[in-house]
Amino acid sequence: MSSPPRLTDCRESDCANIPSIVAFRQHLHLSPPTNPLNCAALHSIHLPFPCVMSTPPLLKKESSPLLLTDDGDSFLVSPRSGFTDKYSLSPDPTHWGSSLSPNDPEPDDDLHDPESKGVHRPSDFVTGRGLANLGCIALVAIALVGLFLGYPVGKFVTQKVVSNEGSANVRVNATGQVASIGNFGLIDLDTPSDAYTITSLHSGKEMQLVFSDEFTTDGRSFYPGDDPYWTAEDLHYWSTNNLEWYDPVAVTTANGSLKITLSATPTHGLNYQGGLLTTWNKFCFTGGMLVTSATLPGTNNIHGLWPAFWAMGNLGRAGYGASLDGMWPYTYDACDVGTAPNQTLNGLPEIARTSGSMDPTQPYDGELSYQPGQRLSRCTCPGESHPGPIHSSDGSYVGRSAPEIDVFEAQISGENLGTVSQSGQWAPFNAGYVWFNTSDNLVIADPDNSIFNTYIGGAYQQATSVVTNTNQKCYELLDGCFSVYGFEYKPGFGDSYISWIADNKLAWTINAGGLAADTQTEISARPVPQEPMYIIANLGMSNNFGAVDLANLTFPTTLSLDYVRVYQYPDAINIGCDPPDFPTQDYINTYLEAYTNPLLTTWVDDYNQTIPKNSFVEPC
Repeated sequence: MSSPPRLTDCRESDCANIPSIVAFRQHLHLSPPTNPLNCAALHSIHLPFPCVMSTPPLLKKESSPLLLTDDGDSFLVSPRSGFTDKYSLSPDPTHWGSSLSPNDPEPDDDLHDPESKGVHRPSDFVTGRGLANLGCIALVAIALVGLFLGYPVGKFVTQKVVSNEGSANVRVNATGQVASIGNFGLIDLDTPSDAYTITSLHSGKEMQLVFSDEFTTDGRSFYPGDDPYWTAEDLHYWSTNNLEWYDPVAVTTANGSLKITLSATPTHGLNYQGGLLTTWNKFCFTGGMLVTSATLPGTNNIHGLWPAFWAMGNLGRAGYGASLDGMWPYTYDACDVGTAPNQTLNGLPEIARTSGSMDPTQPYDGELSYQPGQRLSRCTCPGESHPGPIHSSDGSYVGRSAPEIDVFEAQISGENLGTVSQSGQWAPFNAGYVWFNTSDNLVIADPDNSIFNTYIGGAYQQATSVVTNTNQKCYELLDGCFSVYGFEYKPGFGDSYISWIADNKLAWTINAGGLAADTQTEISARPVPQEPMYIIANLGMSNNFGAVDLANLTFPTTLSLDYVRVYQYPDAINIGCDPPDFPTQDYINTYLEAYTNPLLTTWVDDYNQTIPKNSFVEPC
């Protein structure tokens, strides 16, 4: 049904035949001129739709048209202009002249007409606008890659490489960590420039600095995870029957030096609290010189304190017994009886059963060794657990271990004189623990200041040691001065050596010949430690090291280290805890609990692991 016509849709001439409009016109024509639109009179006209009237002849041209509704009400609207008449559309879309059916395409929209054929728009494969778009995308991609890849890589490289004032370009440690000693480098930027090189007291040649910590920032924390290189342990050092508990709170920095404090503070059931700090698995070095400048704790004439500064192979963690079982203090790369438990096989050689300690207070009864055997020896059967590497000559494993070299263990001599014991610890052992200490192999720089140590070993270690007088003023309760201690060593066999430094002077040297093969115990030569070595500093007490004069010792007491520095020859730089020729990281990760749980004291009984098969002891 069609809609009724509206006056808004037609002009006056178009509406002439509409009955209601005829009556309306008649009414208008009869209206007096003074009242051309009498709206009240229109109530009698019933229009079925609103109607907008054009201006009648009786009205002025500018008068507004009248809108009438079917109930007789009316109101005025503004007249249309010629412009709006030209461009206005009817409110009824059916009068627009276009089909409203959704099935019919619009006449000007071939793009959306699915039936349209042959619509062609000229275009080029490459356009200026397209190139601009691609260029924009490329720039954004380059910026993103630079932000998320280039920047981190660049930052890592610039932090890792050290090239200040002739210092060495060295690798970061095995865990990939970058130093955070206040200035983000392996070499502390507070290290004086004149300390970037040093002259070897052994060879007279120049060595260069590869690591340093000056401890100039006070209040540093060494709790696990707080420092990139150092970790203070939280354990009891049961293996030497120490009287104190090692607690991280006892280790900090103050007045520009490292402070390790021993106090009469009850801790974990023990009456004393001390500190042990290490760089285990964080910083290691192989070969070169390790030095520190120390103020020893207490005074120079009261017995009992045990301050120490030393190094150990990374495959053993100090204080973690399971990691050390069958590893410390071996340094051995041969497949013979030296790798066997107790250093014997089927009761032989006889001298290994009779040349040991005869101390009646000990259970050894002349047995030379109570060691369980070298756990990771050259005799390890193929396929057994071993960190490697493998000898190219015969396909056997390289013998691995956790050797020890002591910069110093401070003590008080019988004459109430401050001294330091400077030692190497070894396994397997010579008969009677007597190494080849001839004048070619044992060189004491000043016999008036240094003497051969009377302690040469026991059932668990052989010691090569010399005792040297300290600077008697450089103690905490005396002048408090600092004195330089260290060692320099060349790993391996042949011309290898270890030289010790006390009070910044050469104290003594052991040459590799002193550790030659021993036909009596049927062992091969022991190399100067070839393992990557980490640094340890500690202060404690133990009757194992000597009498402890608790009545006269003063607590708290502190070992102070002004700095720790490592030097190497420019053609022999070897920094890192996981070097390719002596890897450690995979093995440590495989047996991580042994290296993180100090309550595991043995490899087999506590940790429930097996000893790798040894081809010398049993068939593979």
